[in-house]
Amino acid sequence: MLAPGRRRPIASEATSALLARSSGPTRPASPRDTAGGGFNVAAHGLRGLAAMMVLLAHILGGTAKHIYAQNDAYVQGIAGAWALGTFGVELFFIISGYVILPSAMRYGAQQFALRRFLRLYPLFFVLSLLFIALNAITNAYPALNSTKAVISGLLFINLFTGTEQLTPNAWSLTYEVIFYLLMYGIVYFTVHHRNRAGAAVAIMVGLIFLLTHPIAIYFVIGAAIRLASARPWRWPIPARGLELASLIAMIAFASRGHFEYSWSDFADPVLVPIILSAGLYFHCAIQPGSLTARALDNPLFRYLGTVSYSLYLVHPYSYYGIRRIFDHFGWFTDNVLGSIAIFAAVVVAVTMPLTHLVHISLEIWPYQRFFGQRIYREKSSATAQAQPAGGEA
Repeated sequence: MLAPGRRRPIASEATSALLARSSGPTRPASPRDTAGGGFNVAAHGLRGLAAMMVLLAHILGGTAKHIYAQNDAYVQGIAGAWALGTFGVELFFIISGYVILPSAMRYGAQQFALRRFLRLYPLFFVLSLLFIALNAITNAYPALNSTKAVISGLLFINLFTGTEQLTPNAWSLTYEVIFYLLMYGIVYFTVHHRNRAGAAVAIMVGLIFLLTHPIAIYFVIGAAIRLASARPWRWPIPARGLELASLIAMIAFASRGHFEYSWSDFADPVLVPIILSAGLYFHCAIQPGSLTARALDNPLFRYLGTVSYSLYLVHPYSYYGIRRIFDHFGWFTDNVLGSIAIFAAVVVAVTMPLTHLVHISLEIWPYQRFFGQRIYREKSSATAQAQPAGGEA
């Protein structure tokens, strides 16, 4: 294998531009380069919005399934919002593809693995242990009490052993981890070492995973948008008009139903439009001065974006416990709207302090303890943000 620089680069011009941005010294980003490199207020805020979408999906969908299943008016009335809420996971996948690519380009294998591990695993591991203990006591999910299921879940190999992931919502983390491995493998051979044979194998493995798990297309879209954002785009229609139109289209299509992203699902005429509108919207949203950036550039969404991972994993526990309490005491009454409103308020009021505590202790502390730097470091502006410490966007 030749050392870097000894053979012609495989990376494209866009990839080279992105590599130059992601490997340079930490500096404030200008409005011109916010989309292509550095902290992006829209992507960060959308992460918080996606976590809240999933929380809303649990509140509405969980009560429709377990509390008011016989109330057709309620079940039908919340169907669109429920489907849209679950789409928050796919939005997470696009964001991951967008923010992980420059990190893979910036770091060597050991640094990349350590940073991903300390960002992801401590919180996942503790909540998985909590789930394992609770499930051992209640046997609520007998199939997950097996040694095979526990080991597969903790090692993120459950997709290959045919078992379910452990802690609620963690099924998406398995896809995240596999994406990290596949992405880094491709970047390793195309950017760090420029080995054509290795790159061909890495890309082939990635394509096989994409073909067997089509939902991974959202990661690919996010990474492609990151590459595309390395150079300015000129659209034949106003950028904000395109952003608004694609947002409306994404909401309309994603509200039509739930999808497992098996190949048979692609027979539904709305699935491809969901994917295309989501990709177009995100590309428009992360541009400097976008409507999304302006809407999400506020303390609330900066905070929600920062704690989004903790919020995503913590809220199923608080939601489920509060739902059981409400059900036990008969607080879900015939006044459906009133009951759901009170229930939602209580869930949020309990979830957010727990989220903050978990975020501080299981996200921030391990990472900062090891690397001696903050995960995020940004300056608020709708059009200019600072480069995040350590490349952790």
